[in-house]
Amino acid sequence: MAKFGTGATLKRLRNRYRLVVMNDDTYEEVVTFKLSRLSVYIMLSTVFVLLVGLTVALIVFTPLKYYIPGATTDYKSEQELRQMKYQVDDAQKQIMLLQQYNEGLRNGPLKGKNTVALDTTQLVVPETDISND
Repeated sequence: MAKFGTGATLKRLRNRYRLVVMNDDTYEEVVTFKLSRLSVYIMLSTVFVLLVGLTVALIVFTPLKYYIPGATTDYKSEQELRQMKYQVDDAQKQIMLLQQYNEGLRNGPLKGKNTVALDTTQLVVPETDISND
């Protein structure tokens, strides 16, 4: 079994290879590249780092960052969202009360029923839960 030391590994990385692109019809060389494993590794690493850097820059410096969940840590937008939640909760409460009122009108005076028993107990309106999300 062969030992792979740092010297042998470095020598293998520096061995030069030739990549030849040939025309299939005329067997003429179109392009020739002299490469080593190290140069291919460096080239692929550079391309990878450039692509990652370009992607990060594209996300950070453009409005694409708003499509990432949890990326908006703007206090003003959170405060506006909380205020809109309160307004929606209040609107739902008002709609529920109006529906109860309309149902009472439909079942009582609009049907000609005047024998409505007066309820002396207080109307129980369920409390709305306001979340602090």
